[in-house]
Amino acid sequence: MSLESSSSSEKKQMGSARFESATKPHAVCIPSPAQSHIGAMLKLAKLLHHKGFHISFVNTEFNHRRLARARRSDFANGTLGDFQFLTIPDGLPPSDANAIQDFQLLSDSMRNYMAGPIGDLVSNLGSNPSVPPVTCIVSDGFMTYVTSPTSSKFGIPLIHLFPIPGSALMAAKQLRALGENGLAPLTDESQSMDGYGNTPIDWIPGIKNMRLRDMPHFFQITGSDDTLFNFSADIGDKTGNATLTIIHTFEALEPDVLHALSSMIPRVYAVGPLHLMINRIAQQNHSPKHIECNLLEEHNECLHWLDSKEPKSVIYVNFGSIALMTHQQLVELAMGLANSNQCFLWVMRPDAVHGDTATLPEEFIEETRERGFLSGWCPQERVLSHPSIGGFLTHCGWNSTIESLSAGVPMLCWPSFGDQLMNCKYICDDWGVGLEMDGNVKRNEVERLVRELIEGEAGKKMRRKAMEWKKTAEEAAGEKGSSSMNLDRLLDEVLSK
Repeated sequence: MSLESSSSSEKKQMGSARFESATKPHAVCIPSPAQSHIGAMLKLAKLLHHKGFHISFVNTEFNHRRLARARRSDFANGTLGDFQFLTIPDGLPPSDANAIQDFQLLSDSMRNYMAGPIGDLVSNLGSNPSVPPVTCIVSDGFMTYVTSPTSSKFGIPLIHLFPIPGSALMAAKQLRALGENGLAPLTDESQSMDGYGNTPIDWIPGIKNMRLRDMPHFFQITGSDDTLFNFSADIGDKTGNATLTIIHTFEALEPDVLHALSSMIPRVYAVGPLHLMINRIAQQNHSPKHIECNLLEEHNECLHWLDSKEPKSVIYVNFGSIALMTHQQLVELAMGLANSNQCFLWVMRPDAVHGDTATLPEEFIEETRERGFLSGWCPQERVLSHPSIGGFLTHCGWNSTIESLSAGVPMLCWPSFGDQLMNCKYICDDWGVGLEMDGNVKRNEVERLVRELIEGEAGKKMRRKAMEWKKTAEEAAGEKGSSSMNLDRLLDEVLSK
């Protein structure tokens, strides 16, 4: 074969490959730089990949390094064919490799710095012939400051993903109204815990029986110029920036508030539980289920320990990836668990105690040696679906909440910040699957509530209700369920543009 004909053949093959690439939709997925937000965005990215999208998943350099260390695999250092990982700087000073980054500093960076690097990244993708043209930017709703300018500049449709319930998004849209009604900001955070915190909030569309203390905690912070208050309120105000909005929930769980949001935000879609939707497609070979985005290394030994326990006999304890407690709270929780005489699996982060190392009392260690298991970060979805789990002592983060509902596991709620307060209200009052624990945690109360959850009549009733929600969640995530149909509809709308 001549050199000329060989070259011509190669050019034809390259041209054909580029044509195929150009016909493939391309989503640039940009999560907020926090564990739970990254995890939710990754699940959505997997679903889009399953639907035929090329995926560019964008983490900050700091979180990408954490990811690479935690996963100990090569995928995070490059690409997996049409699922690639990219990075941007976060604009923050260097910090300890495993530190919890300050959210106030991160929110400042989102407002004032990250938009430039995202614009450069999308521009570079547009000039790269080896990837398809960008079809859409899928942005965490809390990153709209970062992504909206790039969407406008390049004329690329912007899709918001809110990895929070619809009720919390609605509350964010009402934060400024709290101030207009003279309810925020508080002059003293203790106000939310006294009678003033029980002030009814009865004017929020789609939300009933709400108290001031149930609202996301940012309104409680003194000072109208507070960064977190204004950041959260601005996010609520900027929901109209997106062409489409995805909320990580399902229609049967929040029908009233989703209906109310649909009159305020154009094209709102409830898509979830995302992990159930991922599990449904996991058997298909081209589904990148093995790609995980935990910033903390997982420990699987606890699953073998659970195998040795009786059904519904273990309470699972996990307060998420960033929540902090005092040393005194740690001691009270530990001794309450010890005195309950129940089996427990406790995920213990070494940085869980504010300003100190998480050190448990010797008395606790001795008393619980035969019925307790202290673990590092664990595969939570697998833990919650294990037959031995009878309850979940949780901070009420949304990922934990929707995973617990999906597994049919009732909850003992100890919320501390953000949307956790509102999630707790819904878990206990509206969905009937939880008991609330006082913020000033005491061992006697912990003992009583753990026993009630695992052994008591209230716990049995909540477990039955949780199993009903499990079935409803599975139906929503099924092939013909509301969430799956919503995903198909919104993709039809994106691709039609």
